[in-house]
Amino acid sequence: MRALLPSLRVISRREWAVLPGLIAAALLSGCIDVKVPTYQRPDTPEKTSFTKIDTAKVAASDTIQPDWWKQFHDPTLDALVEKAINGNFDIKVLAARIQVAGAQIGEARAGALPSMDLGAGASFEKTTGQKFSKQYNLATQVSWDIDIWGTVEKGVQAQKAEFRATEADWRAGYLELVALVSTTYFQILQFDDQIAQQQQTIATNQQILTIFEGMQKNGLVPKTQVLTQRAELNRLTRELLELRRSRDLANNALSTLIGVPAGEFRMPDGKLQKRVQVPPVPGGLPSQLLARRPDLIAAEYRVLEAYDLVGQAKLAQLPTINLTGRGGTASFQLTDLLKMFTLSFVPSINIPILDPSVRAHVKTTEAQTTVAEQQYRSTVMNAFEEVENALVNLDSHTKQRVELQQEVDQLTVVAAQIDAQLKEGVISQLEVFETERTLLAAQLALLANHQQILSDTVTLYKALGGGWPMVDVQSASKDTTK
Repeated sequence: MRALLPSLRVISRREWAVLPGLIAAALLSGCIDVKVPTYQRPDTPEKTSFTKIDTAKVAASDTIQPDWWKQFHDPTLDALVEKAINGNFDIKVLAARIQVAGAQIGEARAGALPSMDLGAGASFEKTTGQKFSKQYNLATQVSWDIDIWGTVEKGVQAQKAEFRATEADWRAGYLELVALVSTTYFQILQFDDQIAQQQQTIATNQQILTIFEGMQKNGLVPKTQVLTQRAELNRLTRELLELRRSRDLANNALSTLIGVPAGEFRMPDGKLQKRVQVPPVPGGLPSQLLARRPDLIAAEYRVLEAYDLVGQAKLAQLPTINLTGRGGTASFQLTDLLKMFTLSFVPSINIPILDPSVRAHVKTTEAQTTVAEQQYRSTVMNAFEEVENALVNLDSHTKQRVELQQEVDQLTVVAAQIDAQLKEGVISQLEVFETERTLLAAQLALLANHQQILSDTVTLYKALGGGWPMVDVQSASKDTTK
């Protein structure tokens, strides 16, 4: 067989010279807009102060520590948070999404690299009256779409922004998880205190019922008073059952948060006021809020991603150049396969003059940018509302605590005086029980207020960003190396 000589087609200088003219003609005839937009943070209503910032004593110099939950000085809470961080499946999902986003950066970057295919084959043929024939072939192809306009790089930058947004999503999920663990833990301790006080209230009312029954036998009180007291005991017992149900549900929620099947973990009984201290109110400047909250950072990075996708779509309107090299060989003998081969080199240019899908994609990405900007503005407004609500709740509950504490103190004095009068025989045991019941109700209200203040503090820590470092997305948009 005659050997096939290598052949290589090279574009002449004249052919290369016409390429700029073709590109210019394509741009002029289409009147396309290929200006890549420069990122600007979406404008939002200004928020320079909070209504309760002075009342709540939020200092501008204060900073939130990353492990802010340790400010409650409760080792049990610290251990639960650690279990949740290591075992919660929702936070693991968010971490896995970071890995996906990181891999997609490499996938986007691969679009600027050459690709190579290699194939081999063999054919066998037998025709009647002819000898058995066989042929072997080997072929390869290298293709490279040159990213002369930076189209692929824009896609890489968009994916990097999505990666940063996914990281911020994880931080937001982390912050939400710690807040949920903390507030659920406080609720369980509150239920424990309420159950103990409810049991004490039931015991007191049982003693009152015994007194009424004795008085009714002696004709001192009507039977309706005895029945009314029994109904009161029924109500108190029903409330106790409801408290235990709520405690079990909160315990199941905490189990799920720490990554343990519901029913396989039980939080030991405890007392809220004795175990958990109210920490100082966290500080935070309104100007720092936008750069500190993970959900705002994620929303802004997605605006940046949308800008990059618009740039990529606009650059896709420009001509593209592809270099393709092919090589192959064929032989009837396997030993002669590498002795004869062909080579070809084929540069090509693609000018999207009449491709409506390209321009339609530009409009789609521009519309998606508008959506991302509006979502960012909505997230900002919700953040301001969360901070305002947290400050209002904390301020109101703190003031209510003063009144409740005074109420408990005054009723404690009354109870002591009533007890002294009982010893002197001035009053009956029934009046003592009534006073104790009133005092228990006030103590229960004070306990609920303590839990509210703790939860309000957690909410404020969360609303102010939970100690995560500030991020300037505007500066990050100018750095394409990260």
